[in-house]
Amino acid sequence: MKELRKAVFPLAGHGTRFLPMTKASPKEMLPLVDKPVVQYTVEEAVASGVSQIIMVTGRGKRAIEDHFDISYELEDVLREKGKMTLLEDVRRISFMAEIVYTRQKESLGLGHAVLCARNLVGNEPFAVALADEVIDGKEPALAQLLDVAREFDAPVIGIQEVSTSDVSHYGIVRGHEIREGLFRVDSLVEKPRVSEAPSRWAVIGRYILTPDIFAILENQSPGVGGEIQLTDALVTLASHRPLYAVKIEGKRYDTGDKAGFLRATVRFGLKNPELGPEFRKFLSDILAHPESE
Repeated sequence: MKELRKAVFPLAGHGTRFLPMTKASPKEMLPLVDKPVVQYTVEEAVASGVSQIIMVTGRGKRAIEDHFDISYELEDVLREKGKMTLLEDVRRISFMAEIVYTRQKESLGLGHAVLCARNLVGNEPFAVALADEVIDGKEPALAQLLDVAREFDAPVIGIQEVSTSDVSHYGIVRGHEIREGLFRVDSLVEKPRVSEAPSRWAVIGRYILTPDIFAILENQSPGVGGEIQLTDALVTLASHRPLYAVKIEGKRYDTGDKAGFLRATVRFGLKNPELGPEFRKFLSDILAHPESE
């Protein structure tokens, strides 16, 4: 497989699960302690060797562009006040990768969002990362996929095992295990009923894809929800060439869900070296004396 240089971030969703907060603010800008959700996933991509981030945005997403842009006024203020460490942190955000933008003018599904990046990706392999899925592990999630993609010279999707009650919320893998945690994909089923699910291995928001996926997406009929589903295109891709699924090691947080966002906030708050001890004590006090709250 050629060198992986680019990652597509589909960011045009409306964030309806977080209304009314997302009426004017992108869900990807929700803060996990002191960084927006999207920054965690960009840092993961960069740590995996990606040098260009292609953000597929929509109306109301300007705050994302501003966050990754240079803020001369803010930098001048920090410099004048001698806050050089904070200045370095702010500048690093603007230079961690080349970030380019394109718009998904209509919300026609994840597959359509990926297709919107076609001209920017060109004829080379690329990653897709769903920014509201934050994966906390020893090795970056995309790097785990990339290892397998290079080994087999093939597209790879990230999976994790979910509970039986949750299979209807995901694309589910049908395939055979060729070694522990690695599957050759035969097919995928988008949000199946529990009785029809071929496994409990769910596709999560990390993919290494090859450019032949674009021709499939271009001709893909709408699927579940009347949208162009990436899962459906992957089914077609798997019928044409080998497609692999690898179990991603790491704790995954769906920050696009209120409960998932709260779990992530607690976890990253406890991990923060400055805030963690005090925050842990606060949570312990609440659990010990819930009636006082």
